[in-house]
Amino acid sequence: MRPRVVIVGAGFAGLYAARALRHAPVEITVIDRTNHHLFQPLLSQVATAALAPSDITAPIRWLLRHHRNADVVLGEVTGIDVEARRVAIHGRDTPVSYDYLILATGSHHAYFGHPDWEPVAPGLKSVDDALEIRGRFLRAFERAEWATEPAERAAHMTFVVVGGGPTGVELAGVMPAIAREALRSNFRYIDTAQTRVILVEGGDRLLASFPEHLSARAKRDLEDIGVEVRLRSLVSDITPHAVHIGDEWIDSRTVFWAAGNEASYLGRALGVPLDGAGRVIVEPDLSIPGHPEVFVAGDLADFTHGPKRVPGVCPAAMQQGVHAANMIVRSLRRQQRKAFRYRNKGDLATIGRSRAIADFGSFTMAGRIAWWLWLFLHILYLAGFRNRLSVLLQWGYAYVTYERGVRLITGTERSSASG
Repeated sequence: MRPRVVIVGAGFAGLYAARALRHAPVEITVIDRTNHHLFQPLLSQVATAALAPSDITAPIRWLLRHHRNADVVLGEVTGIDVEARRVAIHGRDTPVSYDYLILATGSHHAYFGHPDWEPVAPGLKSVDDALEIRGRFLRAFERAEWATEPAERAAHMTFVVVGGGPTGVELAGVMPAIAREALRSNFRYIDTAQTRVILVEGGDRLLASFPEHLSARAKRDLEDIGVEVRLRSLVSDITPHAVHIGDEWIDSRTVFWAAGNEASYLGRALGVPLDGAGRVIVEPDLSIPGHPEVFVAGDLADFTHGPKRVPGVCPAAMQQGVHAANMIVRSLRRQQRKAFRYRNKGDLATIGRSRAIADFGSFTMAGRIAWWLWLFLHILYLAGFRNRLSVLLQWGYAYVTYERGVRLITGTERSSASG
């Protein structure tokens, strides 16, 4: 009987691990609580009505349809017994046994001890989150249209984004253009060009993982397109009607959270040391201390390469997933394992229409060329030709017309900010 490899999580790390094991003499079980793989770097495009959820997702079973040694299980893992080598799944009486385990369950929003902020200020980690943010953004203008008091109307048209990382910068950067171009002719009683977007960052610069001159360029670009950037500003409270920054009170009915991440709770089930964000401190080969058959990859892993921790970005997750798979194959062949080496191919962040920054270590770039490169690479890494073609057409349409093709308000808000 061939060894069984259980992969928990079908994000970038889990999916690439499964692909790397396609021809290995193992049986693979991929477990995920959703039935789709999500291209998370483009979630903000769904949140801002540029793309549909189907453009950045693909069914896991379809992606692994040619992998004859792979099974897919739709379910949420609730526990891991590393001594018995079993994984418990919600609603199933029989746990799944494994010979090797790859845990790649990612991270979720961290509100720094204020879980009560989450209903008021949603984060962006899933398709549901993106649809929630899209709905709140569009509803804000609908409510402003029928507001009777100028102060109430202004509060509905004031958007606060908390967090100056790539997600926060991209969300804040695209909102003024949507308000000024895509929505302005759609309303009779409000001037959407008066929309106010405020980006709040607790540190002394945006995009802290980039060189300082690129961070400064991002700030200038945001301010050029109408975003108010608040650095060294710590949020002290968020209510359905306002954001508190120290003693300052900003009237806003719509707040989005992009300020922090916390690793999946499953890391604690392994019984090994964790870092301050709950990430598993892994061995050089990505296994965990005392259990060489268990690997952790992606956002859940705390791995230091040289002087820096490997960042929680999709290229790193892909590389870690492939490395974990290769180490399983080397173990089966009784070969010595190798330490993981992260190959940084560059970091990119988009700021707005025709504006982006890129850091390739030996050189950097900013502006239109970096933006086109960002577009090309994101299309290249999308799963499936249909998704690539759809995104290309949607982006081309938006670039030429300034329109947003997916301005649908669907479902019910998780928490109403205005009653």
